Amino acid sequence: MAVPQLETIRAEFDAALLAAGSDPRRLEEVRIRFAGRRSGVLQSLEEQLKGLPREEKPVFGKALNELKRHILARLEEARAAAGSGEERQALDVTLPGRTPRLGAVHPVTLVRREIEEIFLRMGYSVADGPEVEDDWHNFEALNIPPDHPARDTQDTFYLPGGLLLRTHTSPVQIRAMESMPLPIRIIIPGRVYRRDSDLRHSPMFHQVEGLVIGEGVTFANLKATLEAFVHVLFDPALQVRLRPSFFPFTEPSAEVDITCILCRGKGCAMCSGSGWIEILGAGMVDPRVLRACRIDPGRYTGFAFGCGLDRVALLKYGLPDLRLLFSGDERLLRQFVGGGEA
Repeated sequence: MAVPQLETIRAEFDAALLAAGSDPRRLEEVRIRFAGRRSGVLQSLEEQLKGLPREEKPVFGKALNELKRHILARLEEARAAAGSGEERQALDVTLPGRTPRLGAVHPVTLVRREIEEIFLRMGYSVADGPEVEDDWHNFEALNIPPDHPARDTQDTFYLPGGLLLRTHTSPVQIRAMESMPLPIRIIIPGRVYRRDSDLRHSPMFHQVEGLVIGEGVTFANLKATLEAFVHVLFDPALQVRLRPSFFPFTEPSAEVDITCILCRGKGCAMCSGSGWIEILGAGMVDPRVLRACRIDPGRYTGFAFGCGLDRVALLKYGLPDLRLLFSGDERLLRQFVGGGEA
């Protein structure tokens, strides 16, 4: 190829670059056409240089290097100019302002606040306690024997020094009975930890428990309290039933079910066709637990109850998977914008 033909390619490049203007897409097309590493014009010319007679290579090679420098320099200038134009456009003060994206209160926090408000109106106070606990408050004082499965390392996160991550918020009940004057009427929301992770369980989850200790407290008081709570939280039309159950720290104990929120008792996948959904566990405080806290069970009685805040959030907001609550997915959280201050 003669040197004058390189001048022709230079003119074609200049014309193509001028036609591309500041359009990034068209500039990229020009770059690929003339300076692409596989099929660009410069690459083709370098291959042709190798096949020229020895005496022609110096002249052609010098002209090719000048063409290459010209093309690469002009491409760099064009890209820089296009970038400057984009920056100027992005900083155009005449454009209307962008509305900042608002944060949202997490659905578990929304449920926690609502439950706290319900019980505050019923005369309860909100208590809190440490998440790193000892064996006495987490197990022994709650009448959980040494051979109980809950103490197994497959269920509990044990720490050095005989400590552990609390497996329920019940240790705060013990601390309250040890330190607070009677009568006691508290709820205890908080994080708890267990070695469990699947569609319906998480190694860290949230619970809320209630405790009432006083003179003349009966199971009828417990039932009335739970019915009022469920009707305010979900729907006054829901039915509530109590089934006999067992918990080491309450006697008698009961599982509390409500009419399935989705099918209204007709039977569906959510309630496994039963028409009922288990919502919480409850019972009268076992006398042995009272004695462990130096409370006379002959004079005082009480009841306790507890439920998972995460499960309540699933039911209340119709979420299909517990893990969504801990995914940090903005698509989920944006649905709760307006539910409270972030």
